[in-house]
Amino acid sequence: MKTQLDYAKEGTVTEEMRIAAQGEPVSPEELMELIARGHAVLPRNRNRSSFRFHAIGKGLHTKVNANLGTSGECSDMELEAAKLEAALRAKTHSIMDLSTGGDLDGIRAFFLEKSPVMVGAVPIYTIATEKVKRGEPLETMDEEELLRSIEKQCAQGVDYITVHCGVTRDSVKRLESYRRIMPCVSRGGSILMYWMKKTGRENPLYAYFDDLLEIAHKHDVTLSLGDGFRPGTILDATDGPQIEELMILGELARRARAKGVQVMIEGPGHVPLRDIESHILLEKRLCDGAPFYVLGPLPTDIAPGYDHITSAIGGAIAGAAGADFLCYVTPAEHLCLPNADDVFLGVMAARIAAHVADIAKGLPGAMEQDRRMSICRQRLDWEGMIRESIDPELTRSRLQVAQDKEGCSMCGKLCAVKLSRQVAPLAL
Repeated sequence: MKTQLDYAKEGTVTEEMRIAAQGEPVSPEELMELIARGHAVLPRNRNRSSFRFHAIGKGLHTKVNANLGTSGECSDMELEAAKLEAALRAKTHSIMDLSTGGDLDGIRAFFLEKSPVMVGAVPIYTIATEKVKRGEPLETMDEEELLRSIEKQCAQGVDYITVHCGVTRDSVKRLESYRRIMPCVSRGGSILMYWMKKTGRENPLYAYFDDLLEIAHKHDVTLSLGDGFRPGTILDATDGPQIEELMILGELARRARAKGVQVMIEGPGHVPLRDIESHILLEKRLCDGAPFYVLGPLPTDIAPGYDHITSAIGGAIAGAAGADFLCYVTPAEHLCLPNADDVFLGVMAARIAAHVADIAKGLPGAMEQDRRMSICRQRLDWEGMIRESIDPELTRSRLQVAQDKEGCSMCGKLCAVKLSRQVAPLAL
């Protein structure tokens, strides 16, 4: 069966492309060309039934993902249901199941059934968690076992999977020669590093990449090539291991596209503000314009409890420079498993960053909602301001109108908008 990339390369606009182009500043034909060139992806597992899928990539609105899932310390499905509801209420475009506790197959099935948006997963978490549950050393995992687990999860319906294919024996040696403060903060990357050290064998996701491509093509699953050596502190950013891994991912992305498999690249977590744009441009150069999926990035390390804010700062700059997909960061980052309120705040912060990025990218219509909001403010149209805000519920709950029903409680009778209208005519 053909994938969305296969169809695009032969010049066929699919029904999925027509649907994904709705609301985007491109036509279905233009989207097809972007997918064909590898500059956009349309994650949509052929095994899933009706849901809201989106295209991700160049010239498209910046999308947002919310990470959900259990941990070995907390496996509460009522909490996961509340987190999913919060993510959807905040209008996320995608969720990822990062569960490492409880019935992982059942949790994944829950998200696939209940989520009306795209669903991603990190397959190696499942096999590693199962090993830990059974008291088996991680090094007892074999290549066939991992590929079977990936096949099972793809058949179950996940739309995209994170695979840390760039963590190779050579790149691990490069890591050992650098004096990083935090050598590896990627859970998937650390699992594979440990496995290679114990077994002396090559990363199976790299050594058996062609087998991985066959599985992904069969189910039309988009590969999200994970950054196992992403910096976990701004002091480790832009070093040899990170750049070498990115070069490997660029090579693998070309192999994937040649086989008709859609692919995007995952990006760094902690990056100084001055270096964010160069990171984006480097990924686009080394990976032939593949969509860039970034975690944050976080331009400072000192804000636990506020990392949704630091992430929004970094995400806006990354998006403006060309990042295509923002993975949210919640206030719980670095501290604990997020709750539903954390999830909501994380998605909202990422959506604000994405909107700022779309304006900076100059996407047609990106400022239209801002224009409508500004007109409502000039007219002191409070209901209009609520309607045009990114979070109408919060706006309504915080609004306090002055006694004259025109200004708000901050300025009252000295409202600048009210006073200026008596001097200058309204432009609109």
